[in-house]
Amino acid sequence: MSRRFLKSTSVVSGMTLLSRVLGLARDIVFARLFGAGIVMDAFFVAFKIPNLLRRFFAEGAFSQAFVPVFAEYKSTRTRAELIELADRVSGTLGLALFVVTLIGVVAAPILIMIFAPGFLGRGEQYDLATAMLRFTFPYILFISLTGLAGAMLNNFGKFAVPAFTPVLLNVVMISAAIWLEPLMPRPGLGLALGVFLAGLVQLFFQLPFLRGIGMLPRPRWGWRDSGVRKIGRLMLPAIFGSSVAQINLLIDTLVASFLAAGSITWLYYADRMMEFPLGVFGVALATVILPGLSEQHAKKSRSDFSATLDWALRLVALIVVPAAVALLVLAAPILATLFFGGRFDAHDVAMSAYSLQAYAIGLLGFSLVKVLAPGYYSRQEMRTPVRIAVIALLVNIVLNLLFVYTMIESGFSAPHAGLALATALAAALNAILLYRGLRKAGVYRPGDGWFWLVVRVGVASAAMALVLWQLAGPASTWLELGLSARIGRLALCIVAGATAYFAVLAILGLRPRHLRGHAPGPDV
Repeated sequence: MSRRFLKSTSVVSGMTLLSRVLGLARDIVFARLFGAGIVMDAFFVAFKIPNLLRRFFAEGAFSQAFVPVFAEYKSTRTRAELIELADRVSGTLGLALFVVTLIGVVAAPILIMIFAPGFLGRGEQYDLATAMLRFTFPYILFISLTGLAGAMLNNFGKFAVPAFTPVLLNVVMISAAIWLEPLMPRPGLGLALGVFLAGLVQLFFQLPFLRGIGMLPRPRWGWRDSGVRKIGRLMLPAIFGSSVAQINLLIDTLVASFLAAGSITWLYYADRMMEFPLGVFGVALATVILPGLSEQHAKKSRSDFSATLDWALRLVALIVVPAAVALLVLAAPILATLFFGGRFDAHDVAMSAYSLQAYAIGLLGFSLVKVLAPGYYSRQEMRTPVRIAVIALLVNIVLNLLFVYTMIESGFSAPHAGLALATALAAALNAILLYRGLRKAGVYRPGDGWFWLVVRVGVASAAMALVLWQLAGPASTWLELGLSARIGRLALCIVAGATAYFAVLAILGLRPRHLRGHAPGPDV
């Protein structure tokens, strides 16, 4: 079982890595051409609003609700019933999102006022963000239907195509920044138009592959269909439960709109660096295990269900902990290497580094939420994660205000970092409560060997941190180096750090079998 999941995770991670590398290239282009200021702050707000809805309707709440029901139909119903479910869901979702898109385009000024009220005092920035949002909002329609297609492909074991699809977003966005932007009457509108085109390209890319598995939908309205209604009932609470991290990020944006110009952009680039390991590993792992957990639940294979979760959590500990430590130590070197130059200056590097270090503290929490949440959604249990998400959201709001106020009063030059820290701590709380809920429900029982796995990973991560700290040196020295020298030095740090980490793990006796824990119990 673990070999099958590991192979699928490797495929998704590989494709996601390619997408993230191109995403970094996209962000480098943005940083060099636009820097950190009113144009990019406006664009990131205009892109973040439909992106939040994407997390709801695409790989977020919709996927969490659709995949278990689709897997149940696939396991217990006829092929004709499965196809009809796909037709009804695509038609209902498509029409609902078309209406949402129309409302969003018309109400763009109101949405900007709600999500970035600080822009109201900057008339030019407010008008620019509104114009951008009218281009970017239709992205939610295209990418949500893309998410539906990807969910069906994943259920048939075709993980590579959905994982590759985001590559197209980055290719289109880079092209728009270089070639479309100079043709537009206002700065930044080319980027917004690029978002619109990227949504179309991603949707049409997946359609031939759906035809290949015989699942290309013929959209039909089907709100009265029992399967559609079941998905809807599961989806409504999951909208909040699965996307609390994105809601937290939007709250960060709202508060940051009142801070110094550039604060939203600094948070964005830090978040992108944190999302790199999270997307390559955490999201990929969650994508792979959700269909498997759903199938195991449908077949009432409780021991396999617990063992799958245990295996995923062990991989999170092994990979995410050192990634978080590396981001914490190498925040400034990474940002200087990737973005320093052009309109992105030394001040922007320093301000973004504060945010990245704060986000790094929460990387483990973010990843654990991605892995633990499927333990609920695969069982079609929505109430518990929603209740936990509400608690985490309220804690995040309180910490946001507390940290920002405290940092401003103390004269700290980067109060936006308090927003990142609050989000990180809220994610950790979310993960702790999700874990406790799974244990209390009896659906997850940790396998043997966890104590020594934690000890080995902790010692190895500490050794890696020492190596990275020695090699990296002061952050200021990175700004004095040329681009090629920064790249070479960062590569040396990464290779040396990874070598130290895995060497210490080997010395401490970690072997592949330690990642294949079995849930204890009489049925194992």
